[in-house]
Amino acid sequence: MLTIKQITENTDAVIRGLEKKHFKDAAATIAKVIEVNDKRRNTQNQLDKNLAEVNSLSRTIGQLMKEGKKEEAEAARARVAELKEGNKVLDTAMTEAATELQNLLYTIPNVPYDEVPEGVGAEDNVVEKMGGMETELPTDALPHWELAKKYDLIDFDLGVKITGAGFPVYKGKGAQLQRALINFFLDEARKSGYMEIMPPTVVNAASGYGTGQLPDKEGQMYHCEVDDLYLIPTAEVPVTNIYRDVILDEKQLPIMNCAYTQCFRREAGSYGKDVRGLNRLHEFSKVELVRIDKPEHSRQSHQEMLDHVEGLLQKLELPYRILRLCGGDMSFTAALCFDFEVYSEAQKRWLEVSSVSNFDTYQANRLKCRYRNGEKKTELCHTLNGSALALPRIVAALLENNQTPEGIRIPKALVPYCGFEVID
Repeated sequence: MLTIKQITENTDAVIRGLEKKHFKDAAATIAKVIEVNDKRRNTQNQLDKNLAEVNSLSRTIGQLMKEGKKEEAEAARARVAELKEGNKVLDTAMTEAATELQNLLYTIPNVPYDEVPEGVGAEDNVVEKMGGMETELPTDALPHWELAKKYDLIDFDLGVKITGAGFPVYKGKGAQLQRALINFFLDEARKSGYMEIMPPTVVNAASGYGTGQLPDKEGQMYHCEVDDLYLIPTAEVPVTNIYRDVILDEKQLPIMNCAYTQCFRREAGSYGKDVRGLNRLHEFSKVELVRIDKPEHSRQSHQEMLDHVEGLLQKLELPYRILRLCGGDMSFTAALCFDFEVYSEAQKRWLEVSSVSNFDTYQANRLKCRYRNGEKKTELCHTLNGSALALPRIVAALLENNQTPEGIRIPKALVPYCGFEVID
């Protein structure tokens, strides 16, 4: 969440940034934050003043009694009692103001960086780069859901029987391809210096609030109500929360973690051709990259993460493009975000496979994730994360773009992981 210092010292800039994200009533909300913070601070000041007076009077009462000044001592006792009663009221008011302030701050998104373009939605995102190999498919090319049926790779109907729509069953070489991609992505991450983590796929509410999924994405998360736990929408949540309430040493940064997990998203309201097959699932596999860094190094970390994801798509021989997201299409928590999309030749459309984001101090402030600098002062870290990569649409593009009359060709980089060169 935004810091009070950020809001009070750069009020106009914060409001402009929130308006770029199309946050409703930005000016009024920030004004309310400042008002509630002033109330909290004034109450705290009065409480501190009263406590100081209580301490001072308490020290003098005994001396007054020794000097035989009984009336003055009794008056001091009465004043102490009065102050203590008043402090109960002040303490309640301060707690209420602090809670109101925290709840307000939870509703405010991160402020985008200056280089984030203006825009309302996906149509306003800026194409930064295009790359990869062009594909020429047979005239009778099939979409991946037909290929999955033809080669018995994925059974969507069986998933509906077992669970419901959006929970496919991978079979035979389809399952092997999934496992091959997971191992390939993890090995590539390890080669780039990331330490692998195997986190839980269920988290508590504190973890959801820490990375900003709560309260913003509560309706999209599967909630285990009896235990008040949530199925993770991404490994970003448990991995980043490793560093909640932690003070790191500057020498530890940047921290680089990767994790493979299953991910769960309700995707309420999703329907139509854009969600057919693997295009949008409720459960899917993903390898995630997470970095914790110093503010002055986080932009370099962000670029290194972008380079890593691009390298994966190049090795998979897929046509891709990189988008700089506009303010209106960015996530609630991101300050700067780039999306990677692969082109599905059979569907004639681009499929998002990764978002690589810099959150500045937004998540770190929620998490209380700090580091101690060379001067032994503590500062908020910057957090970053990105998919490297999400599997469903990668599988869709691999199946569709590599279909031939002889079968589906496997990219060379994956052959050692799959154990076969063609799906036939």
